[in-house]
Amino acid sequence: MKVSTSKQASGPARRRVVAGTTAAFLGLAVAIGGGLATPASAADPVTLSGIILGVGANETQRIVTWYSSADTAQKVQLAPTAALANGEFPAGAATFDAIGGANIATSGGFNRHATLASLQEQTAYSYRVGAEGNWSPTYSFKTQDFEGDYDFLFYGDPQIGASGDVAKDQAGWQDTLDVSLAANPNAELLVSGGDQVETAGTESQWTAFLAPDKLRQYPWAATIGNHDVGSKAYEQHLFTPNTDRSARLYSNGNPASNTSGGDYWYIYKDVLFIDLNSNSYRTASGGGGDEAHIAYVTDVINQHGAEAKWTVLVYHHAIYSPADHAKDSDNKVRRVDFPTAFSNLGVDVVLQGHDHSYSRSYEIKNGAKANPAEQPGAADVFPGPGGVIYVTGNSASGSKYYDITAPDNSGTSGAGNGADPLNPNSYWYNSVQNQEHVRTYVKVQVRSDKLVVENVRSGTCAAPNAAVERGAWCNNSPANQPVGSIVDSVTVHPYQGDGQAIQVNVPNAAPGEFGWTIDGYNGLVNLGTAEDHNGDYFAAAGHINPIVVSDNRRSLAPWSISASVSDFRDGDKTFSGAYLGWTPQVIEAGAGAQASGSVASGYDDHGQGLSVSRGLGWANQGHAKGTARLGADLDLKIPGSVEKGGYRATLTITALSS
Repeated sequence: MKVSTSKQASGPARRRVVAGTTAAFLGLAVAIGGGLATPASAADPVTLSGIILGVGANETQRIVTWYSSADTAQKVQLAPTAALANGEFPAGAATFDAIGGANIATSGGFNRHATLASLQEQTAYSYRVGAEGNWSPTYSFKTQDFEGDYDFLFYGDPQIGASGDVAKDQAGWQDTLDVSLAANPNAELLVSGGDQVETAGTESQWTAFLAPDKLRQYPWAATIGNHDVGSKAYEQHLFTPNTDRSARLYSNGNPASNTSGGDYWYIYKDVLFIDLNSNSYRTASGGGGDEAHIAYVTDVINQHGAEAKWTVLVYHHAIYSPADHAKDSDNKVRRVDFPTAFSNLGVDVVLQGHDHSYSRSYEIKNGAKANPAEQPGAADVFPGPGGVIYVTGNSASGSKYYDITAPDNSGTSGAGNGADPLNPNSYWYNSVQNQEHVRTYVKVQVRSDKLVVENVRSGTCAAPNAAVERGAWCNNSPANQPVGSIVDSVTVHPYQGDGQAIQVNVPNAAPGEFGWTIDGYNGLVNLGTAEDHNGDYFAAAGHINPIVVSDNRRSLAPWSISASVSDFRDGDKTFSGAYLGWTPQVIEAGAGAQASGSVASGYDDHGQGLSVSRGLGWANQGHAKGTARLGADLDLKIPGSVEKGGYRATLTITALSS
């Protein structure tokens, strides 16, 4: 009797798997706090509102915050957008349990937030909040490359409600977000200058501020303004990472009071962002004053400054600005307290709001102009050691503008508001001042060798422009500058010290491949004519065509090769593949290959032989890259009762890799 076994293909067979092309998601759940598990009545569904996507501790995180009408257990469900089928989340979607509590009486309801962690780069995600049977609509966001260049957008005070017409303010705010993100769809952060609303505890203003869907698609990095601080609504709506909410960082020194406060930081790619509650600036009010903020900034930079190439501070009260608040006594205090500390700590740029007009400072070092020869409006600046650029954002919504005020004779350093000798109509500290009563935003391009800061028009004198619609003057200068035109642009070049900095960008390495192929031509494995053993059984032996395994993945992840055989057939005659066994071996070492154990013919041990999947070879995590050849000696024993014939079977080979 002749018996033969063949591979599935008759020509060369190759199988390759590219490493790292799929991601698995695991949902972890923890219930924190009490009272979160009360079921809502089916007749009274929970209302979910005020959903906003916030910045996380780094580029792999986002924080989602929202309001709930009931005190129920809720979560965020997250999945790659590509995994959704007809808008439905897959069974394996990740879930992140939310925590929160009751809102202040004026807000009503309850607040929730959850941190989305372990995000993958260059991935579109979809998410929703709530619970089974009561989900919010689905929203989406996209991560970018976790290394290298990126852009973020900075928005001065939306201050919804400041014009007296919430709807008009909302329209201007919506338009600025739409215009800025249409022009910069790959911007990665939206950074706040503070004053999200006019009245901290008025929820109708928060509802208008949170109305744009862009705030659910791009992470908002919140900042407390003086109009936000007087209520817990800011903290309820905008949960922030790495936040120090100790008493010293509240203006009244009491975190339990009906006020918001705290300082926070995060690192996004090459930038360390530190955000301060500048409402707390003097100890006489009960908080730690500016001294506490300086201590906080010092501690964060000492611990994390080396992890980033740039340091950007953000706070609300502009200490170098051109308009109504330029001469405020509280800003003069900060103007004395902050600059020397920021210079000594190596801060690069400070982003500010509050004065509803645009300005870009000269290089400021230790509270004075660092280079007296720096010209107004310079397109490139080269801050020496300690040079800091301060930027004030104009209104992003058009709800309120402040007109530029005139310098006085109070001096050209420290807390003074004297004139610039090079441009007497401007304050000594400002390289550029601008007010047209036109909405703008600031675009910051983060590059390995520079920061590019641009103030960009997001509107014109036409509606939506609430302050102008309600009677304020408007004048694009020069006339009729369109949406998207540049008000000011400056490139900030890093100071390299006495040496020369050398930089090289290392791209993402190719992930490498794991694969296997039949060695040579995939011909028939002919076991010849089986030998009769006294009528008890027939036996045949041979060798599989060797399998070549190659693995050059960076991950050095484990792999395995296994196989199983079908039943042997000759027309309508058959016998079980369980009668085939083998002894695997490593013919040529490499790729960490190890041979799997022998499998006996089912004739010998009444087992299943190769009729079920059996290992041929494998390698552990951390194995060396390389190539191996695997083989196996085949051992076929079949009962003597099997009828005469020429039988064939198919050996199916399977590769698994992490």
